[in-house]
Amino acid sequence: MATRLGLGLPQMKQYDLGRDVPEVARTAERIGYDSLWVFERALFPDPPTQGLYGIEGLPWPESYRGVAEPLVSLTLAAAATERARLGTSVLIAPLHVPFQLAKSLATLDAASGGRVVAGLGTGWSHDEYAAASVRPFAERGEALDEIIAVCRAVWGPDPVVYDGKVTRIASAAVGPKPARPIPILLAAGSPKARRRLVDVADGWMPVGLGVGQLTEQWGQLQDLAAERGRTRPIETVLRTNARYSAKAYEGEHRHPFQGSVDQIVEDLAAHAELGFDEIFLDLQSSVRDAEELKDVAAEVYTAARAAGI
Repeated sequence: MATRLGLGLPQMKQYDLGRDVPEVARTAERIGYDSLWVFERALFPDPPTQGLYGIEGLPWPESYRGVAEPLVSLTLAAAATERARLGTSVLIAPLHVPFQLAKSLATLDAASGGRVVAGLGTGWSHDEYAAASVRPFAERGEALDEIIAVCRAVWGPDPVVYDGKVTRIASAAVGPKPARPIPILLAAGSPKARRRLVDVADGWMPVGLGVGQLTEQWGQLQDLAAERGRTRPIETVLRTNARYSAKAYEGEHRHPFQGSVDQIVEDLAAHAELGFDEIFLDLQSSVRDAEELKDVAAEVYTAARAAGI
C-alpha cells in the first residue's frame, strides 16, 4: 500500500491567505495529496528573548513573522475541499483554552465530514506562553494532559463531566460532536512525552531529521508500547520541513529534504521505507508564492508516485 502524502498549507507573510489557502488546498487535493496541514507560531519576539527552539544564539527565521492562526487557516481549506484529511502539525495546545479548543476541533470535524487530525505539542517559546497560555511554561506537560482529557470528554457522549485544574464541567450537553473520533497525534521527543503518547494518544508525529534518528526513536516507542501493554497500533505521520531549490544542492552536508525535486523525492523514498503511514511536506518557506508552491507540489507528487512511494 502506498504511503499517504500530504502538503503544508501557505500561512506565512508572503501569501494572500483568503485567496491562497483555499486555492492551494483545492489544487493539492486535485493533484492527489491525501492531507493538508497547518502549524502554529503565535508571535515573533523582536528582539527575541530566546533562540529558536530555546537554543541560545540560534536566530528565529524571518518566515516566522506573521504566521496565520492555524485553525482559521484549516477552516479555509476545509471549505475548499472534499476529501483530504485536515491536520495540525503541530498545534501548541497549551496556548489554547482547553474547552474552547476541544469544541473548535469538534466543530471543524463535524463540518468537514470527519477529516480532522489533531497533532498537538507543548511548544518551546516562553514569549508565546507569556502572551497566550492560561498556565505557565513550567506546567506545559500537565496542561497538555488536561487538554487531551478535556478533548476526549467533550468529544464523547453527553452529559459531559470533567473536573480538572483549569476546566470544570459539572454536567452539560456539548455539541456538535465530531463526525468520528478525532485522532490525537503527538511529537513526543522526550521519555515523559513518549509515555504520554503510548498511554493516551493515537499516533506519533515526528519531524524528518534523518533516517537513523527516526529509526532509533521508533524503536524506543515500540519498546515502550510493549512494556506498557499497548495493543492498538500507533498511527505514524512524518512532518518534513522541506527546503526546495531549482538546482540540486551540491554541498557536503545536505540536510534531509533539502534541494531539488529529485533530492526531495530521494529522501521521501528513504523515509517511506521506515513504514510511516503518512509523510507530508511543508514547502511554503522556500518558494516565492502560491503559484510556485502549487507547481513544486505537483512535481514532487508526480515524481514520488512514479518512484513507487
